[in-house]
Amino acid sequence: MTQIHSAEDARRLAKRRLPWMVFDYIDGAAATGHGQALNHAALRDIRLQPRILVNVRERSIAKQVFDHDAALPFGIAPMGMCNLSAPGADLMLARLAAKHKIPHGVSTVASTSLEKIIEVAEGHAWFQLYFSGDGSGMGALIDRAEAAGYRTLVVTLDVPEVGRRPRELRRGFKMPFRIGPKQFVDFALHPRWSLSSLFHGKPGMANFGPDNPFDRTESRASADWSYLAKLRARWPGNLVIKGVLSVEDALRLKSEGVDAIQVSSHGSRQLDSAPPPILMLREIRRALGPEFPLFYDSGLRSGEDVVKAYAMGADFVFFGRLLQYAMAAEGRDGLAQMTQVLADEASLTLAQIGRRDMHDLPSTLATVQQPPLP
Repeated sequence: MTQIHSAEDARRLAKRRLPWMVFDYIDGAAATGHGQALNHAALRDIRLQPRILVNVRERSIAKQVFDHDAALPFGIAPMGMCNLSAPGADLMLARLAAKHKIPHGVSTVASTSLEKIIEVAEGHAWFQLYFSGDGSGMGALIDRAEAAGYRTLVVTLDVPEVGRRPRELRRGFKMPFRIGPKQFVDFALHPRWSLSSLFHGKPGMANFGPDNPFDRTESRASADWSYLAKLRARWPGNLVIKGVLSVEDALRLKSEGVDAIQVSSHGSRQLDSAPPPILMLREIRRALGPEFPLFYDSGLRSGEDVVKAYAMGADFVFFGRLLQYAMAAEGRDGLAQMTQVLADEASLTLAQIGRRDMHDLPSTLATVQQPPLP
């Protein structure tokens, strides 16, 4: 088994083992990828202040999220079609969530049913909802999520239209797959993935069927504040709005009664010219004050990045495609390795900055440098 020691190890192995079409779907970003590179550069150039002569022999990376104690300071971001990275990937993530008591974001377009995932995750799952069409068709999914025991609904609202991702377009990525000559050659050159996927069955959108199909390219542009009001009235549990990069939007969301905001650029897959979300995280935290729950995803590559995000104002953070790289590289063993790497990196970073736990990491720990344009 190949050892994974860093995010780059996992990505390199995933690139080698996945068909080009699948890798570019997981790895890709909007337009030129400049926004993705800029956010990585912004994260890279946040400086943390080391301290000495602080007894940090005993450290904890556990973190509370809502009213729940998670054993790790990061959760699993909702990701569609995870089983493309490896057969059974959704349930690998669910078992990871159960083991460490961390939230598993279950995508509307997961490859496994929302009921099965929360069962395997032993309740440690949040359901992520996309607005689609006029929004009326999503009610059945909300009802299913509540009936299955979900207590947190994450509504992704940064996809009024699916971002233009040239890497997907060049490879001819579509769901469901349409196999042409290019895709046939691609799959033939990656027999390990192809044979395994053939044996386990072609991944699909498990929360939908022939009578209620989901079109990932369908416009979601009609969502407005009235939709949010209806959703707030309908959903009795925690309501998280994901995909926020505007201070003005964050302030209004707080006033509209949402329970938390997730600062995110959708992994830089939507708007290439969006501001780096890690920098907007600090601005939104300043605007909302210290008490309002603020989550973060996008661009995180290490446990050190986790600590940076907390110092910039996050109350909890989520990893996405990095976990898919690990599963593509070595299945559940790769996922376990990558999780341990991230946990170790976070703990070691705490030691270096003279902190014993993930709570109350002050913003003074982090200095933001203006990164050069990548």
